[in-house]
Amino acid sequence: MATTADRWRRLADDLTRRVDGVPPGRWDDPAPCEGWVARDVVRHLVEWMPALYLPAVDLPVPDLPSVDEDPAAAWRAADAAIRALLADPDLARRPTSTRAGEMPLEDLVAMTGLMDLLVHTWDLARATGQDETIDADEASAFLAGIEPWDAALRSSGYYGPRVTVPDDADDRAKLLAFTGRRP
Repeated sequence: MATTADRWRRLADDLTRRVDGVPPGRWDDPAPCEGWVARDVVRHLVEWMPALYLPAVDLPVPDLPSVDEDPAAAWRAADAAIRALLADPDLARRPTSTRAGEMPLEDLVAMTGLMDLLVHTWDLARATGQDETIDADEASAFLAGIEPWDAALRSSGYYGPRVTVPDDADDRAKLLAFTGRRP
């Protein structure tokens, strides 16, 4: 079974390929998230992930490059900081306090960050005309895990209204539709 660190690496590598593949002049193209542009997809990840994960294990958030000046460098720095946390067994297993209760850091990352990487990889790809393929196994696992929480997640304000897709749509499309995206 893959560890959270393994899953992070795989999903972050997919996102990094999209970040590095943004064509010149496309960082301000509209993203699927209402009111966002491609740069905002990266900004979202760079701003919340290090700010949640590092302090959760009593580490300072490092100074990161500006998303406005260099979104790719900002993403790479945030990704490197989180990879370092997950690569250190003591930090990865360190208990954190969350609204969902006590859990090791690696469980917090798995619960809050991995699906964000997956879905926002698609957002960035869609915004910038790149390959929109996301990991099918991860999409299936996340869909199975979040569907029972539909009402609670919908009321959180983090997801738009669920989009209707055909019954025979694959789990990637169903996951994206669940989160309010139009695959």
